[in-house]
Amino acid sequence: MSLALTLARPYARAAFALARQSGALPGWSAALSVSAQLAADPRIAGLVAHPALDRAEAAGLVAPPSCDAVFLQFLDVLASNDRLALLPEIAGQYEQLRAEAERVVRAKVTSATPLSGEEQAKIEQALRRRFNADVALETAVDPTLIGGAVIDAGDVVIDGSLRSKLARLETALTH
Repeated sequence: MSLALTLARPYARAAFALARQSGALPGWSAALSVSAQLAADPRIAGLVAHPALDRAEAAGLVAPPSCDAVFLQFLDVLASNDRLALLPEIAGQYEQLRAEAERVVRAKVTSATPLSGEEQAKIEQALRRRFNADVALETAVDPTLIGGAVIDAGDVVIDGSLRSKLARLETALTH
């Protein structure tokens, strides 16, 4: 497991607890997303790490324009512990915690060609039955799959692409 993910975990849990306590899960999602994007920007990351910058200024650099005082305090804690660079990992883990709490499975479907609305609905329905939870579906197109699709739903990956089927067939024939 990555050190950054390990270091980010307690902060993500703390952020989730604070957001849940104030009933602001979506607001914190948006704020963490903006802060994570800012922290990942190499120009801002260089400024945040500068030793002449105090922690309040560093936190201010990655703070979204319309965040609440509790979120600013959270960023201040990150800054005082030199953890602002972990914001992308914190945001990702926060989203996982939120999805679990809201019983939502986030799935990405990558297909060789764009999916129709009907195909998306069928995949979403099948995933809803499989996971017994709501499904947030994201789609992408990768023509190198040749045909079929790959569904990535966290710990579960269903590879029904023609490319992988051909690779398995090639392996079976050559061994």
